[in-house]
Amino acid sequence: MKIEQIYTGCLAQGAYYIESKGEVAIIDPLREVKPYIDRAKADDAKIKYIFETHFHADFVSGHVTLAKQTGAAIVYGPNANPSFDALIAEDVQEFKVGDITIVALHTPGHTMESTTFLLRDEDGKDHAIFSGDTLFLGDVGRPDLAQKMGDTTERDLAGFLYDSLREKIMPLADDVIVYPAHGAGSACGKNMMKETVDSLGNQKKMNYALRADMTKDEFIKEVTDGLLPPPQYFPLNVKMNKEGYDDFGDVLERGTRALSPSAFEAAANETGAIVLDVRHQDDFAKGHIPRSIFIGLNGDFAPWVGALIADVKQPILLVAPKGSEEEAVTRLSRVGFDNTLGYLEGGFDAWKKAVMDYDSVSQVNAEGLSGLLKEEEAPVFDVRKESEYLSEHVQGANNTPLDYLNDYLAEFPDHEPFYVHCASGYRSMIASSILKSRGVHNLIDVLGGFDAIKEAKVPVSEYVCPSKL
Repeated sequence: MKIEQIYTGCLAQGAYYIESKGEVAIIDPLREVKPYIDRAKADDAKIKYIFETHFHADFVSGHVTLAKQTGAAIVYGPNANPSFDALIAEDVQEFKVGDITIVALHTPGHTMESTTFLLRDEDGKDHAIFSGDTLFLGDVGRPDLAQKMGDTTERDLAGFLYDSLREKIMPLADDVIVYPAHGAGSACGKNMMKETVDSLGNQKKMNYALRADMTKDEFIKEVTDGLLPPPQYFPLNVKMNKEGYDDFGDVLERGTRALSPSAFEAAANETGAIVLDVRHQDDFAKGHIPRSIFIGLNGDFAPWVGALIADVKQPILLVAPKGSEEEAVTRLSRVGFDNTLGYLEGGFDAWKKAVMDYDSVSQVNAEGLSGLLKEEEAPVFDVRKESEYLSEHVQGANNTPLDYLNDYLAEFPDHEPFYVHCASGYRSMIASSILKSRGVHNLIDVLGGFDAIKEAKVPVSEYVCPSKL
């Protein structure tokens, strides 16, 4: 028996490859399916099942394409109603994969079709659970992302989740391994551990949601408290996972068309495409196409695209470092953005050589900001999350979280210079690009963000441990 976790850091997502005696099961695959097919080929094995723990909201799964290319059956748990052919398992239905058995445990709560897959080894011993978004390490799946079903509320779903955990998962032995669908950084939970594998016994000890003496009312309150609104692209990803989508190969071919500067400009004007610049933030600051949006590949690229662009059908044109065009299209497709129309051939250097107009972002280092703040009350805008800001921030700074920047546009000064920062410089450059695309040009980005600001001894608020907020 072979179990391989295929973890994608940008999405904080874990897919799984399981092989026994020449038969393979894939759990929650990503959009690009070639790696799974190549793994099976290297093992001289055949992919038999594609298990989906639920209709994912934060990424587009590769189940449809993988089934088409391999003939494997797509398996969902009870209550699933996809638009394509799939095997809808009954609760505790068993599936043989070589010498091992995979059991579908219906665990509604995160969504109504959510299912945990229990793996029993060749001796029939419970070995591991693939818990999807039902159970994370240190947390559980949020109960507010499911498709609306009549009068069912998030509190109802939280109650179902409480029952699922106590009736299906907590009775399992402590040595059972937990393989979740997500880790720290995912928007599908609130406070996940950075680890991606753990024993169920350890989770019973330290995961608040598995506390033995917890009442259902206590559980519902803890699970629903402090939930931030989900990103707007989530329902669109659910729709694609449920109804199907374009073949990834077609998306990649369409998105990697090389366009000359003149053709690139014409395409932007004709289609209303967003020009998405995925280079490093330092390169974007030095020069970029006017009104382009920066979201660099070196950060949490796909989730920020989903949160800030939101409409997965929005046409996109890419400005990318040479050789990274395919990576950018691939990572966009993982969150459902399939309408990439091509990229700027020769990159931004080609744009400048063609004598096209370009813009830049004014910047100041932290020491410079420190001097300015000593001389005057310069407006400072902190685009980190509210929890980061409350933990510690520049004295007198405004908190305008990047996730909800559009809600704060009226708060930025019309004419006087103001300063924008995040933790290290990635998010503040995204914010700067959005503001400049809206005609706001009196901003100055702070190099190095809050990390550099603290080193420069800029006065900050008294530190509060995030766990106490």
